[in-house]
Parts: sequence; C-alpha cells; structure tokens
Amino acid sequence: MKLCDVGPRDGLQNESEVLEPAVRAELVNRLAAAGLPRVEAVSFVRADRVPQMAGAEGVVAGLQRRDGTEYSGLVLNEQGYERFAAAELDRVNVTLGATEEFNQRNGNASLAEATKRVERILAGAAEPATVTISVAFGCPFEGRVDPARVAELAMRFDGAEVVLADTIGVAAPREVRALVERTKAAGFHGHNTRNTGYANALAALEGGAQVLDASVGGLGGCPYAPRASGNVATEDLVYLLEHEGIETGVDLDALIRISEWLETVLGRKLEGQVYRAGLFPSE
Repeated sequence: MKLCDVGPRDGLQNESEVLEPAVRAELVNRLAAAGLPRVEAVSFVRADRVPQMAGAEGVVAGLQRRDGTEYSGLVLNEQGYERFAAAELDRVNVTLGATEEFNQRNGNASLAEATKRVERILAGAAEPATVTISVAFGCPFEGRVDPARVAELAMRFDGAEVVLADTIGVAAPREVRALVERTKAAGFHGHNTRNTGYANALAALEGGAQVLDASVGGLGGCPYAPRASGNVATEDLVYLLEHEGIETGVDLDALIRISEWLETVLGRKLEGQVYRAGLFPSE
C-alpha cells in the first residue's frame, strides 16, 4: 500500500493563516525526507477562491526533489491543468464531487459538466492521473449519496487511479469497504470528523484499496463543506498500520517532528494524537 500526505494542500487550505510558498515548500520537503512515497504539494486553483493555495508555482520552485517521492498537484479544470503541466510535477489529481450542489459550490459546474471536464483533462494528460471523487459517502448540501451514483462515476474514469473521498467524515467502515469493493477504487481519502477515519482507512484496505490519503498533524478540511474537519493524521495512521503489521516505509519519528514544527508555525495544537503522546517507550 502507498501513503499520500495531502497536508500541504488539503491540510493547509482550511487554515485561517496563509503560509508563504517557501514555508509550504519546506513542509513538502520535510514530508519527502520522512519517506512519504507521495505528497500532494499544491493546488492549482484561483487565489481569490482559496487564498491559502496562492503561489503554487513558488512552492514547486522551492521543492528539493527526492527519489522515491512522487509529487502531485490538484486541479479542478483545464486552466488548472495548464498550470500543473508547466510546473512539471509527477502526478495530476483531478477532482470532482459526486453531487450536483457540491460541484456547483466547489467548481462552479454541474455534475455532468464536471465529469466531462475531468474526462477531457484525462484524455490530454501526459502524466499519471488520479481522480478523486469528493463527498462519495455524504454531501453537506444533499445528504447521503447513492452508492450506485458513485459506482457509475468511477466507471467513467477507467485507466485513472480513482480515490473515494469521505470529505465530511460521515462514513462507517462497512460502507467504505463495500463501496471500495464495488467501485474497485484504488484509494481512499478519509476525514476524521466523527472519529471513524482510522477504522475507515483499515476498511478501505480490506476492500482492496492500495492508496490512503492522510494529512500530517490531522490538518485539513474543505472550505466549501461546512464543519468538514481534518483528515486522519499521517503519523497516527502510520502508527496504526505499523502495529497492524502493514509496512509503510515512513519514518514515524520524523513525522512527529514535522507536526511539532507545524505546531509552532501555526501557533496552535494540531488534531493528531501521536505527536503529542509520543511513541510507546518500548519502541
């Protein structure tokens, strides 16, 4: 399995403080040095919509590329993909919502328009591609999402790595396992809003997923999803996986140090538990 740290993108986009590109690049570099096989470094979106993601090109310019780490960038539309392609990152993450209203709020498009837009980007992309289906289990505007709708969407993106996102943290393990199995999704992006995120991550693996998204320190949320709190914390997930006998290849001590550093940068305690509790002494 492969861990993707989305802290520099999904984590920071929900913070009230806007960090300079150089600081965000340092976060990406620290995560890569900790052995993360994939880091979502930036989002190529409009700065007036998500000011926390402004200056993506400056972040990319500050990266110290490390062998063994894949650097990805998120896009919502063709304009974002053009910026992504010019930045020469390794993987593009194209995202859309599973519901009409979420697409309108997040991408100013209908579900049909967003789907066709993703298909056009995939058809022209030269890089490996991920398609993240947001609000795959529940939408803050439309409520529960029909699994059949998500399965139909996932089928449209055959050939891309499909990741199912529990954007507002409403899913339970049984639902996650069943939908991953049904869609044959490659990955799962979970939020811990209702304290089910870690159990859901294990359920996704049981369902056949090979990629898990997480965010260092438990940072995160969606600006267009009310009360969508943080992702599962990368260090907490690594601790869990390693104790379940699942090798991650990630340096847990280094992750803890990154969260301690982020605490000073942001001036507050983060949502993660392991960086505060520390490793068990016998380790």
